[in-house]
Amino acid sequence: MKKPLIGMLATLLVAGATALAGALPAQAAAPEAPTASVEAQSAQAQGIQVESAQAQGAELQGAQTADAKAAPLAAVTFAGTVALSNCSGSLVRMPGSAASDPALILSNGHCLESGMPGPGEVVLNQPSSRTFTLLSSTGGKLATLRATKVVYGAMTDTDVSIYQLNTSYASIQSRYGIAPLTVSAAHPAQGASIRVVSGYWKKIYSCSIDGFAYRLHEADWVFKDSVRYTSGCNVIGGTSGSPVVDASTGQLVAVNNTINESGESCTLDNPCEVDENGAVTVHQGIGYAQETYGIPACFAAGNRFDLTLPGCTLVGP
Repeated sequence: MKKPLIGMLATLLVAGATALAGALPAQAAAPEAPTASVEAQSAQAQGIQVESAQAQGAELQGAQTADAKAAPLAAVTFAGTVALSNCSGSLVRMPGSAASDPALILSNGHCLESGMPGPGEVVLNQPSSRTFTLLSSTGGKLATLRATKVVYGAMTDTDVSIYQLNTSYASIQSRYGIAPLTVSAAHPAQGASIRVVSGYWKKIYSCSIDGFAYRLHEADWVFKDSVRYTSGCNVIGGTSGSPVVDASTGQLVAVNNTINESGESCTLDNPCEVDENGAVTVHQGIGYAQETYGIPACFAAGNRFDLTLPGCTLVGP
């Protein structure tokens, strides 16, 4: 799915590829331009990321009626975001999470340190000591956070990884002044102004939700009800796992994960949309994210993850 990093560096420097999130070697100390693709056969966690390069000014969410006023935009910063060795991510809480609960990190399933899960493969409650760089509101490094386990990871129906940390939200906020992003339990709205916040690149991209793909096919993977960006969200390697924040609420509504690079249909790095009737549509240069509104239903009190909870629709092993 993805070319080796070394082989792609020259290409990226010369051509400035508009590719899916690429993964750097785990030992890399400083960000280098990752290859932009979904890594299917690599043993490393590599990112299918999509980065939004539209640096337009604040976009107001469309009014429901002709005379309704647009909601004011929230100030979206890097607070609550993290950088992984190969991707981006965010410190998140569920709507019912308590300050004393163990903190959670959200990213893409294809960013897992164990490699990209195959179709139907689920990583559940696996020990992990992965580290994450916690960023300040301006993108500066505040601390290194450490996981205790991968709570959930998959690339079936969605593309997410959820890590549990060895510390609580209260401890992080007390020591570093950073609060988590709240994962919205509501379906994202078409036309909403959004920000894709990359902790890896320390860059914020602005665009809107153009619509939703009934099914998004990319190589062997199929994602359901994916968020389609407007043309300005031209994401690149390293943004995989970036939180997609609704600019009117400040809440996380999706996780950035892929883009159609060259106009091919349903191939690696070139996802295609398939509707209810099987019709295939290709949008070259358009990026996508995976919705997250269904995740809160899978968490009980104490941030306890449970796939059997009512309303939890994440795929099980």
